[in-house]
Amino acid sequence: MVDGAYVRATPPNVQNSAAFLQLMNHSNALATLVSAKSDIAEKVELHNHIMADGMMKMRQVDAIEIKGMETLSLQPGGYHIMLLGLKGPLTEGQEVSFTLGFSSGEQLSFVAPVKSIKGNKPKMKQNH
Repeated sequence: MVDGAYVRATPPNVQNSAAFLQLMNHSNALATLVSAKSDIAEKVELHNHIMADGMMKMRQVDAIEIKGMETLSLQPGGYHIMLLGLKGPLTEGQEVSFTLGFSSGEQLSFVAPVKSIKGNKPKMKQNH
């Protein structure tokens, strides 16, 4: 099951974005996510951030495992879905369709809203 899915809005001329969500495995068996598809980008890849040579680096991964009866968050700084070569800008209020593919052959389709990341910045307090 998918919950809390969203895609980052893009500034003009930005060709890539990312999708984030929670994947819930309601079975006792391990679920292995092996693909993601969407028609809004030329390529859709599974990615993770790893620490390498003292720096955080983003890398494509072949699969993401979700243990039985657990929830895995695909979030900034961790696992996520990369949208590469966007066919147009992503603006807040749009919806993006996805299909996830699992090693079992199962597929899961869902729609994620596009959200602006500007609204996530903490507001500064000014004391005079």
